[in-house]
Amino acid sequence: MISKGRFGHGLIGYGIPMYQPFCASACRDSIKSATLNCTPAVSGTHGEHSMAITEPKCYATDESFLTTLAYCVSQHCSSTSLWKVERWWKANVAGNADIQPEPKWSYQQTLLRITTPPTANYNKKAPLNTTTLIPNSTWFTNFNADSEFETLEITSENFGLIIVLSGVLVPIVFSLARFLPFPSLWRSKVSALIVDPPLFGSKHSQPVFWNLLILPTRGQAFFIAYLTILNLVLSSVDIWTKQPNSWYESTNEAITTYIANRTGVLSFINLVLAFLYAGRNNFLLWITNWSHLTFIIAHRYIALISTLQAIIHSVLYLVLKVQAGTHTSESKLSYWIWGAAATVAMTILLHTSIHPIRQRCYELFLANHIVLSIIVVIGSYYHILLRFQHQWGYEVWMWAVMAVWGFDHIVRWIRLARHGIRTAQVTILDEDYVRVNVPGVAGSGHAYLYFPTLTWRFWENHPFSVASTLLPTPDQTTPMIDSSEYTDMEKKGGRLQAQLVSGSDSESHRSQSYKGHDASLTFLIRTQTGLTRHLHQRTNLPILIEGNYGSDTDVTQYSTLIAIAGGVGITALLPLIRAHSGRTKLYWGARSSALIRDFEVSLEGIDKDIILGQRMDIALVLENELRDEKGEVCVVCSGPNSMTDEVRTVVTRLVWKKNLKIKLIVEAFSW
Repeated sequence: MISKGRFGHGLIGYGIPMYQPFCASACRDSIKSATLNCTPAVSGTHGEHSMAITEPKCYATDESFLTTLAYCVSQHCSSTSLWKVERWWKANVAGNADIQPEPKWSYQQTLLRITTPPTANYNKKAPLNTTTLIPNSTWFTNFNADSEFETLEITSENFGLIIVLSGVLVPIVFSLARFLPFPSLWRSKVSALIVDPPLFGSKHSQPVFWNLLILPTRGQAFFIAYLTILNLVLSSVDIWTKQPNSWYESTNEAITTYIANRTGVLSFINLVLAFLYAGRNNFLLWITNWSHLTFIIAHRYIALISTLQAIIHSVLYLVLKVQAGTHTSESKLSYWIWGAAATVAMTILLHTSIHPIRQRCYELFLANHIVLSIIVVIGSYYHILLRFQHQWGYEVWMWAVMAVWGFDHIVRWIRLARHGIRTAQVTILDEDYVRVNVPGVAGSGHAYLYFPTLTWRFWENHPFSVASTLLPTPDQTTPMIDSSEYTDMEKKGGRLQAQLVSGSDSESHRSQSYKGHDASLTFLIRTQTGLTRHLHQRTNLPILIEGNYGSDTDVTQYSTLIAIAGGVGITALLPLIRAHSGRTKLYWGARSSALIRDFEVSLEGIDKDIILGQRMDIALVLENELRDEKGEVCVVCSGPNSMTDEVRTVVTRLVWKKNLKIKLIVEAFSW
C-alpha cells in the first residue's frame, strides 16, 4: 500500500501534524469513502474490480459532503478553538495533496447552510446526497484509530530524540567531570574501579570468546549498557490500543503494528549514532576527552541494536502481511524491496564485522562495510520515500545519517587537500620495519596514509603515528651505533640502558640534535600482510596524508610520566614524552635492533630502558618506578595488545594496593 500526501516539514509532533484535531479528522474519515453526486460511476478496465474514486474537487464542492462534515465537526469539536477548525477545514476537506482546491465554503459558512439538524444516519452503502448524521459508533472507531496512531508516532519520535540526544550529551556531560575539583586519589580509584579495567577478566585489547569479541572497559560498558537498556525500554513501553478501531480488526494486530513501527523508527535513529561514532571527524572527539577507540566500540554495539530493531520491524510486518493475505502483492512493491534490501544489508554487516574477519581480511572488510552501509542508507531512504513520499518526516533521520557521513568525508577531503600529493621516501630498516619520510610536511598525533600507486586498491588507507616532524638536512649525518652490539644483545635477550640527562644537558642535546633540520613527517611502519608489505619494493612513491588526528593529549599536569612502548608503539609516545617537563622515564621493548638504531637521535636526552629481544616485566617495572611516588603520575602505553592489557591490569591493581594517584592513557588504534 502506497500513501500519498503533502510534503511535511520536520517530524511528526514537531512541525508535522497527522490527524489533529482528531475530532475533525474522525468525521472526515467516517465519510471519505462515500459516493457523492460528483463521484465518477466506476474506475478500472479490462475486467478489473471497479471502485468509485472521488476527486479532491468533488469533495471541495459537494454540498452534502460539506454540510454533513461540518455538522459532525460541530458536534464533536466544541472544545476545539474555532481558528484550529478553520485551518484544518481549509487544508483537509479536499484531501491532503500538496496542490488541491480549497472548499467552496469555510467551516462557518457551511454551518450557516444547515437550517435543520439532520436526523437520518449516514449509510455508507447509499449515496450521500443530503446532510446526514454520522453515528457516534462510526465516528468513535475512526477517532480511536486517528488519535492513537498519531499519539504513538509522536511518542516514537520523542523516544528517538531521547536516544540521539543521550548518545550525544552523555559523553559530553561525563567528560566535563574532569573539570570538577575532586581529589586526585579519588579520581584514580574511580578510574581503577569503574572506568579503566575490562568489563571482566584481564583482556580488553585482546579478543576473547574464541577470538570473536573485544570486551569493552567497564566505563565503556556502562555507556553501552545505558544505550542498550534505553533502547530496550523505549522500544516496548507506552504501546497501547483502543477498541473499536477502524484500522485494525484486533488488539493483537494493532499492538504488533505499533511495535513494528516503533522499532523501525528507532532503528533509523540509532543509525545516526552509529555513523556519528564511526567517523574520524566525529565532533564529540573534539568536545569530549573520550577516545576514538571508545566511540568505535560504541559504534559496534549501537549498530547491533539498530540491526536487531530493523529485523524485528521487518519480521513483524512480514507476519502482518501474510496474515492479511496481502504479502504476495505487497512484496512486489518497490518500497518493500528497498526496505528488505536495507535489512538484509544490515544483517550481512553484522555477521561480516566480527573480529576475526576484521583482523585477517581488513581491506575486504572495509570495502564490504562501505558498500553495504551505502545500501543500508539508500535502501532505508527509498523504503520511506516510496511508501510515504515526504509526508511524515521519517526520511529526516536518513538525511541526518547522510549529513553525518558527508561531514566526516568532506573534512577528510579537506585534510587530504591540505597537504596535496607528496613524495614519500621509504627506507628499509629490516625485514619487518620500514621508515617513511614525507619532506615538507609538519604534524603530530597520527595520520591516515594513502599510497595510491602501491596497489590497484588506491582508496586504501591506514592510520600511523607521527614518529617525528624533523629530518636531517643533507649535510648532516646521523650517529650510528655498532650493529654488533645490538646483535649480541638480541641473541642474549639483554637490556640496553641509558641514564637520565638532567635539564640543561637534555636541552643542549636536543638543540644540537635538531639544529639544521627541515620539516618532515616520519612514520615507522611494521610491514604486515596487506597494503604495507608492498613498501619493501619501493624507495619513493606518491603519498596522500590525511591528518592530523588525536594530538591533544595533555600530560603536563602530572609530576611523573612513565611511558611503556612496544615496537613501533614508540611513535605514539614520543610527542607525550617531549611535552612533559617533569620526571620522565621510558621503557621500550623491541625485537628489532634496526628499529632501535633508527630512533637513537630521537631518544637523546630521555631517561630510558630499552629492552631488546625479551619480554618486559611490566609489573616489576611499574612497582619499582612507583615505589616511593607521592605525586600524580601518568602512565602512558602503546604497543601490542597483550602489553597494553597487562599495563592496564597492573596500573589498576597498584592504585588500590598502594593508594597511588595514577592516570592511565592507552594510545591505540582500532577498527
